[in-house]
Amino acid sequence: MWSTFLVTDEEGRGVGPAAAGTAAPAGAAQSMGGLAGLMSGRSTFGGNKRRRTGHVMTEAQEGKIKLAFFVAIVGVVLTVLGVCTEFWVELAPSKSFYDNQTCPAVHLGLWKGCTKTLWVADIDPARESCGPAELPGESNCTYFKFFTTGENTVVFNKTTHKNLNVAAAMLSLFSLVLMVMGAICISMALSKDIVFFLKPASICFILSGVLVLLSLLVFQQAVWALLDSDHSVPLHHQFSWSVSCLGCAGPILIVGGVLFLLLALPYSPWQRCLPHSDSSS
Repeated sequence: MWSTFLVTDEEGRGVGPAAAGTAAPAGAAQSMGGLAGLMSGRSTFGGNKRRRTGHVMTEAQEGKIKLAFFVAIVGVVLTVLGVCTEFWVELAPSKSFYDNQTCPAVHLGLWKGCTKTLWVADIDPARESCGPAELPGESNCTYFKFFTTGENTVVFNKTTHKNLNVAAAMLSLFSLVLMVMGAICISMALSKDIVFFLKPASICFILSGVLVLLSLLVFQQAVWALLDSDHSVPLHHQFSWSVSCLGCAGPILIVGGVLFLLLALPYSPWQRCLPHSDSSS
């Protein structure tokens, strides 16, 4: 026995579905088809939009990104430590050049230089020059004037070359800016789960590592120009631990940028270079 379910509106007209076993009206069928098409269209549009924004990273890929980010952070910390300290190079005359009790030593950085008066009795007898600068003594540190008034600094009758010093300082600052930009890109990639941000981050870290190494080369040229400016006082020079920090930071930043670039590739380079052999063979 057929049963009919009717739903009436306020005027008493039937608006419910047709009786069971009867065909639905053509208008109702078209409406249902249009609604289904609209729903499927929305679903397709959402899927296309999701695909356009980039594929979501997996947990394994996120762990690799965090590991590469840790490597880059080590380079950033070493760079900040080297840039903010003034132990780039130590300059010192012979420990018997002035008197037999005290001798001066100077250690320079990108931003300031420090003159330190050391006791000859505290210096290693096997050492010919005054130093090292880490020994206790009276210290006087001043910032370089070529950043403010443009004046050169005189160290043991030798004159600094402000153009080279300023160039080394600017290169180090540009490298720090690129590191901050790269860190922001990685933070956005991890928070938004979008791999696309790895590419600009890799470029920022690679360029920052190159700029750090260029800053070291320019500073080395500045030291040699300082030593050649006057030969009245013979000096011994030694690059100190701040330079070692930046010398390690540059390659670490470049390695971190390369790791981000490899993680941003749509395929694994190891699988392309070393494909797995078929188990049946």
